[in-house]
Amino acid sequence: MRRDVAGARLSVTLLLAPALLLTAIGLVMVLSASSVTAYEESGSSFLFFNRQVIYALAGVVGLVVVARMPHTVWKGLSLPLLLVTVVLLLLALTAGRAAYGASRWLYIGSISLQPAELAKLALLTFTATVLSAKWRRLDELRHVVVPILPVTAVVAGIVILQRDLGTTVILCGSVFLLMFVAGVRMKWLAVGGLSGVLMSIALIFGEGYRRDRLFSFANPGADPSGAGYQLIQGYIALGSGGWFGVGLGASRQKWGSVPNAHTDFIFAILGEELGLVGEFVVLALFGLLVYAGIRIAVRAPDTFGRLLAAGITGWFGLQAIVNLGAVTGLLPITGVPLPFVSFGGSALVVTLVSVGVLASIARAGGGGSGRPRARRKASR
Repeated sequence: MRRDVAGARLSVTLLLAPALLLTAIGLVMVLSASSVTAYEESGSSFLFFNRQVIYALAGVVGLVVVARMPHTVWKGLSLPLLLVTVVLLLLALTAGRAAYGASRWLYIGSISLQPAELAKLALLTFTATVLSAKWRRLDELRHVVVPILPVTAVVAGIVILQRDLGTTVILCGSVFLLMFVAGVRMKWLAVGGLSGVLMSIALIFGEGYRRDRLFSFANPGADPSGAGYQLIQGYIALGSGGWFGVGLGASRQKWGSVPNAHTDFIFAILGEELGLVGEFVVLALFGLLVYAGIRIAVRAPDTFGRLLAAGITGWFGLQAIVNLGAVTGLLPITGVPLPFVSFGGSALVVTLVSVGVLASIARAGGGGSGRPRARRKASR
């Protein structure tokens, strides 16, 4: 029993330490990266920082509350949460406020809400619930496809209509990873993955700005003042940092050179100010966070907890890779924020609440052996 309690505490510590440290680093970097833009917009360099602090506090409160809830509660909440999310997505599409050519935000007074961020947790919770309910029948294609495929298609389709391909990639990619963890047949996953890639290519070439982003990724120097501008300026910021950076707050690229410096390109400013050492620290924290998530999934007390922990961990890791890949030029720019670090209220609150879900699974799982339970009949 003591070993179980000690194992649970270690899992929670390994989870919370990187999550909270990344959030703290994010607050500092949001203040630095947004200070110039904030002063231009409001006369105060603390505009975005103050908002992010409020979001962080709300997220931490949500984390603590959710961590104390039994993780099995999310089984019953999965369908209502998904339905509410779809309604909010439709409202954002039809009555939301557009920015950067996308209708993604709902405003309640001065409070903004991006339902697509909630969709990540809602879709994963629903998928984990369905997969755990059909655990012994995942060798049958219809039980894998229905209702996960149509539900994912509806959610992803609405997000695509909001002109948010990056979030769509995270949604579909996270569901794909969760189904892989669940042990769905590789040939089915291969067909689904190939179909997703082909659809992504069609969506990219169906929009001019997406084509420009793809071509600028391959050769940013071909249009240095247009489609390749953001990536080139990001390169300059990262290259200027050297080993130890130019100093916290001393970035030159944030003075109107790097677009979206405090959102999806905040890692470029972090690299400029804190150098390669600061970048390695952030990467190590993400690595520790993913390790903690895998540890929690392996030690989860039930199939649902194992799948939900794996899904959330896969989402965190995938989104970090997509963001960092875009900033460093290894992947096309998609506008996906860096979890915990980039400015964004909905993203930060939902991410911290999801950490609370992982913590609740860790507390329930303790230091158990984590042996996979029998899933299906021996015969196929």
